[in-house]
Amino acid sequence: MTYKTTPIQPFGLLLQPQQFQDDVSMLNVDHLRELVWREHLIVLRGFNTFEDTESFSTYCESWGEISIWPFGKVLELIEQDNPEDHIFDNSYVPLHWDGMYRPQVPEFQIFHCVKAPLSGQGGRTTFSNTILALKNASVEEKTLWNKVAGVYHRKMEFYHSKTVAPIIDKHPHQGFSVIRYNEPPSLDRGRFVNPPELEFTGIGAEKLPDFHFTLKNALYDSCNFYAHEWQTGDVVIANNFSLLHGREAFVSKSPRHLQRVHILSNPPLDNPHLESYK
Repeated sequence: MTYKTTPIQPFGLLLQPQQFQDDVSMLNVDHLRELVWREHLIVLRGFNTFEDTESFSTYCESWGEISIWPFGKVLELIEQDNPEDHIFDNSYVPLHWDGMYRPQVPEFQIFHCVKAPLSGQGGRTTFSNTILALKNASVEEKTLWNKVAGVYHRKMEFYHSKTVAPIIDKHPHQGFSVIRYNEPPSLDRGRFVNPPELEFTGIGAEKLPDFHFTLKNALYDSCNFYAHEWQTGDVVIANNFSLLHGREAFVSKSPRHLQRVHILSNPPLDNPHLESYK
């Protein structure tokens, strides 16, 4: 099947069908996987997608082994009444990497937009390319970041875990440097249900404000940062080994409904930073 490609700024690639009614399952997954490795993120827009959760998970299995959660293969990202965790709220979600609290870290995230928010309702999913952030950072900034490790505790319905990770780490399969950072929630951006416990070690307390300031500026710099505005039917595949991601807040009760599946690498990556898990 032929399709047209459009670069996304500052990284990523948009794929759209040349003909109406082309089905996403007709795209060659091996080729798409190569595109994600190269571009770090691809958006499939305008294709026929999935009738239900089962057809979505079946498609995702063509990408590799799915990471199974207590709820199953597919996470339904829908705002809940009285949520016990921020992933089911309408609040913003700080940048982080998926699987950081789990025994295995997925390589790919596959998102499917069942229903997009209406125009102006917010809810963009945010991505920061940490390879670009390091490339564009000064020597002084990278020297500071390289001294720091994050100590992360998180307790929720699906796990109670502790992870310790250096801010500048190595890509597990390709060896170049990436950033692993769970951004602290910002107090001026509204409520945040069930925040993790965060500690950053390796530098004195007097240097921590500069550390967070310079790192967050780099991650959100327009040269390194992309916010995806959802359209119904969008499929987004992101490289979890090289990107961090989050979410902008959205209007409560808006029709935002995403599905997400985690795909493990081959071979699966045992979490090198996990210190406790239950």
